Amino acid sequence: YVAGHSIGEITAAHVAGVLELADACRLVAARGRLMQALPSGGAMAAIGCGEEELAPVLAGYDQVAVAAVNAPGSVVVSGASGQVEQIVEWARQQGYRTRQLRVSHAFHSPLMEPMLAEFGQVVAGLTLRRPELPLVSNVSGDLAGEEITQPGYWVEHVRQPVRFADGVHVMRRRGVTHFLEAGPDAQLTPMIEQTLTHHDDGEEPSVVALLRRDRDETAQLIAGLGQAWTCGTAVDWTAWPTGVRIGDLDLPTYPFQHRRYWLQLASAGDPAALGQTAADHPILGAVVEQPDGGAILTGRLSVAAQPWLADHAINATPILPGTAFVELALRAGDQVGCPAIDELTLHTPLPIP
Repeated sequence: YVAGHSIGEITAAHVAGVLELADACRLVAARGRLMQALPSGGAMAAIGCGEEELAPVLAGYDQVAVAAVNAPGSVVVSGASGQVEQIVEWARQQGYRTRQLRVSHAFHSPLMEPMLAEFGQVVAGLTLRRPELPLVSNVSGDLAGEEITQPGYWVEHVRQPVRFADGVHVMRRRGVTHFLEAGPDAQLTPMIEQTLTHHDDGEEPSVVALLRRDRDETAQLIAGLGQAWTCGTAVDWTAWPTGVRIGDLDLPTYPFQHRRYWLQLASAGDPAALGQTAADHPILGAVVEQPDGGAILTGRLSVAAQPWLADHAINATPILPGTAFVELALRAGDQVGCPAIDELTLHTPLPIP
């Protein structure tokens, strides 16, 4: 999905295939030239309230209008300076935050109407196509359709409010989880973040600005792409131009994954937890099968665990009796299919510590 804000929609339309680059440039140039030729004296102001609260107040003014709905509770009014000042004063009395915008003209207001006819003639000479990518309209706040191929749409685009917040809502409802702002500064990023806070769907979308006015462009671009990549956006790193060098960058941070990788201590009474099977024997504890068909039988001998070992001692040292060796050999023979003993010779006694 692609979207823009005001004149940024022309860029989005070019990316979506609506306008060839040359026609997009003609459209931008004509729009700027005709707007600049309008009389000065307009004003614009941002107000921290909703469009619904503002509508009854604006009904009493003929030279001021809502120029943009940037986020829930964030609108811009535009028009004649005196009327804008009165709207701002009303907003202050209501406790709404206000901010005067530094502009040359009152864009998206009734003061734009003198240029619309000539601008429409310029647009009529351009080639407009249906979008090849989903394009979100500033005029409707929804996906653009056939209407975007008509000159009248771009005339309305100059005059009507920028319904940016509606466009963000539309993209989020259609499953968009990663937003990238491509522009000279991170002006839209806070608007997108503020709008997304009103979506309680359990997911937390990412919003990344690829450029910021107070940072090195190359470093910010690569850092922004890295941040987008860590959030799940596919990035074609092979397209990065060769020979372009950048300085040291801080890697994007991420939360630690609290997972343990070391082996857990197994209970002494559960040989299976150690990769062994139980021997089911009073002396032997477990059996470890070998790849060649043999087996290792393991156990622990101690006077504490087998008190009867103390009954067979030489010079006060417990010695494992020969019958115990016979029992161990028989159990080992059973394990590998050799149940009988022909001969068993003991060369060295086994003292029990």
